[in-house]
Amino acid sequence: MNKNSTLFLNQTHAQISLDLECSAVLTGRNDVRVAGDTGTLFSLKDDLQATYPSAYFRTKATWHIDSSHDVSVLAAPLREEYSGAFATPVSFAGTTFAPNTPTIAPYRFESYRLTYRYNFVKTETVTFGMGLTGKIRDASIQVNQGGLSARESSIGFVPLIKFRLDWRFAPRFSLLVEGDALVGPNGRAEDVLAAIQYHATDHLAMRLAYRVLEGGVDSDSNYNTTLFHHLAAGVTWHF
Repeated sequence: MNKNSTLFLNQTHAQISLDLECSAVLTGRNDVRVAGDTGTLFSLKDDLQATYPSAYFRTKATWHIDSSHDVSVLAAPLREEYSGAFATPVSFAGTTFAPNTPTIAPYRFESYRLTYRYNFVKTETVTFGMGLTGKIRDASIQVNQGGLSARESSIGFVPLIKFRLDWRFAPRFSLLVEGDALVGPNGRAEDVLAAIQYHATDHLAMRLAYRVLEGGVDSDSNYNTTLFHHLAAGVTWHF
């Protein structure tokens, strides 16, 4: 049995894995209108400015029931702060904010997920699986200007499709592509990662990655479409 096979077998029989990831986040798009049918449509990215880059941390624990079945829990809190001045009056959450006045807009999107994945393919070099994710999102947008302040917040459940492909193309290196995604009548959500992993030991893998996080909701009470780019580094321990 070669070293590549030994690494694969040790990871296959690991029962628990812990994953930590940190990244620099750039805003590609963050358009807002509250209320969704009467408020002013504005861009947190273009009408205001984000602090570049902001930091983002997420953690995931996975229970490998056997070689075919995995269950994981994930916590991924995202926070951004935008500042600047509007060029025109903006109506947000029932409050009108003046132009040419210093404005601060904290943005929060916290994601908590429970995932079940079935691995259809599990060989020495390739693992491919799909499953279902239940996501709880806790989000808020706030606009502060002098003595004025308005806030829109929401908590909701979103079902997603899970997929994961891990290709060990060299004894110590693999290509990882995974994500949660779904498009529905009132919105969409995509969280997709592409990474190169270095397997330092039988139980430790490190990675450099690009992650795209995109979402959108369009309802009578809230309109918000977002796109965030992540330049990420992560580490996974197999126990």
